[in-house]
Amino acid sequence: MPEVTISIGGREFEVACQGGEEHFLRTAAAMLDAEASVLLGQIGRMPEGRMLLMAGLMLADKTAGMEDSLRAMQEQLAEAEAALAAARSAPVKVEVPVIPPQLTETLAEIAARAEALADKVEESAS
Repeated sequence: MPEVTISIGGREFEVACQGGEEHFLRTAAAMLDAEASVLLGQIGRMPEGRMLLMAGLMLADKTAGMEDSLRAMQEQLAEAEAALAAARSAPVKVEVPVIPPQLTETLAEIAARAEALADKVEESAS
């Protein structure tokens, strides 16, 4: 098991971890160190246990807030997916324009005139 030296609040710690997990340990330690640095900047020197406890609690608070936000986003996503599924399953409404009766009558009249002209042309040609 590899051992990694991490620094939190200006103090060095030797921590063992699984092989290949060193990067994750360093990342977590950096997050904890950032919180510890804020505490030390506000309060000053404090016992190691208290510093680690307070920094851990601050991280836990941030994590809880992020989990609440994530849960709300997941609910919104579920609602949007449900609305999309409902929209996809609803029948598609297609509107077909209605031909006004005047247009039909006008076209019939034009057709009748065209036939009459054709008849006249035939009579004169024969």
